[in-house]
Amino acid sequence: MPRLDLCAKRTTDQCTSRVRLATRKGLTKLLLCSRESSIFKDEDIEQDDLRSSRTPWAALPPPPIKPIADSFRCDALVIGAGITGALVAERLTRQGRQVVIIDRELPSLGSTVASTAMLLWETDRPLFELAQLYNFEKAVRCYRASHHAARGLLALVTDHGIACQMRPRLSLYLAVDDSPKLVRNEYALRSRADLPTLFLDRVELLNRFGIARAGALLSRDAADADPVRLTRGLLDVSLQRGARLLKANAVAYDSAASTVTVGLENGLSIEARHVVLATGYVMPNIVGSTSNQPASSWAIATRRRPNALWPEQALIWEATRNYHYARTTPDGRVIFGGEDDDAIIDPEARAAATPAKVRALKERLKALWPRASTEVAFTWSGAFDTTRDGLPLIGAVPGYRNILAAFGYGGNGITFSFLAAELLGTLLSGGSSPLLDVLALDRDLPANDAPSDSQA
Repeated sequence: MPRLDLCAKRTTDQCTSRVRLATRKGLTKLLLCSRESSIFKDEDIEQDDLRSSRTPWAALPPPPIKPIADSFRCDALVIGAGITGALVAERLTRQGRQVVIIDRELPSLGSTVASTAMLLWETDRPLFELAQLYNFEKAVRCYRASHHAARGLLALVTDHGIACQMRPRLSLYLAVDDSPKLVRNEYALRSRADLPTLFLDRVELLNRFGIARAGALLSRDAADADPVRLTRGLLDVSLQRGARLLKANAVAYDSAASTVTVGLENGLSIEARHVVLATGYVMPNIVGSTSNQPASSWAIATRRRPNALWPEQALIWEATRNYHYARTTPDGRVIFGGEDDDAIIDPEARAAATPAKVRALKERLKALWPRASTEVAFTWSGAFDTTRDGLPLIGAVPGYRNILAAFGYGGNGITFSFLAAELLGTLLSGGSSPLLDVLALDRDLPANDAPSDSQA
């Protein structure tokens, strides 16, 4: 599914290129600078490494973020002030906890600013694939949880009156060939799971949306938003409840005692009862994960043409692994992305391929919706990652007591981040959820991952 990934600089000779971005469905992933891995294990990265061009989102002044002058103690320490950290902080302050949020750079201006903020609840894997990888019951549990998270996020924004241009949307999951068989099969399983989806045949799709495909699934309870405004609004909620937002770079973690001591780059430390890692695609070295698949992706945002958008401005994506996706913006732009390529990872190769990829995106957009403007106002390109099963990594960090992680990897990044905040809030309150086993950082991943027909 569409997404972008974060580039970490490992050493001078390992990562010398500047990063360029690519957006995908609801998640931003940033450029692969190191040739060793695409989920980075080094925290030596700056925000300038996370993006190379201006996105359509609001250019807000940075919130006040103070440097740390002395070591101190707190109840809960959230590391990362992007969308995931903002959601986690909101959840924990809602519980009445004393929360400190730290980030070494400006909040919301790393990978968050490059997110397309397509807030879908369907995961990277269609339900029938996830059922094949695990079983039907586990697959349905994940889909229902993601659906609940998408609805919960919309309710949270509404309840707090966060001005982030969030709009409830329908989503269209389009057949990619002349047969609607694959989307029909997916519809049958979603119906069995009581998920809010309808099947549209060729005629129904054309009559309602003006899109010529063999068929589609139409689902409710999706949304889109401005990810920068969303993140800033959530941080404001937490700060109003007494949370503190501080500038610091965490470089060491000691959980041998009953509390966790986090060592900072400036030599100071923070002692916390609980630590939540919300560091996006810069994964701290204490976290182990081999469930990553790198590739490159490209995206464009058109110039404004508000009278030339498709009916109901539904979120659009396709029933194939390397799919294209589209959304609109309140000011009349179309964001369109895809053209994934797992053979192009190197930044220089990606830059060289960009003109051809942008031309291909414009042609694909024109084929999908001929009325769309193909005058490009913004472009992104970069590497992205997903987990092998398309699910996030949420829960305890193995071997480190009282350190939790919220990694919303995959195309549902913001939706998964809300889910992570809710699950971790439950866990810290003494509760539990069967989802924590399904999404655990050390879960057993399927050994057989051969592409199904849906990925052709």
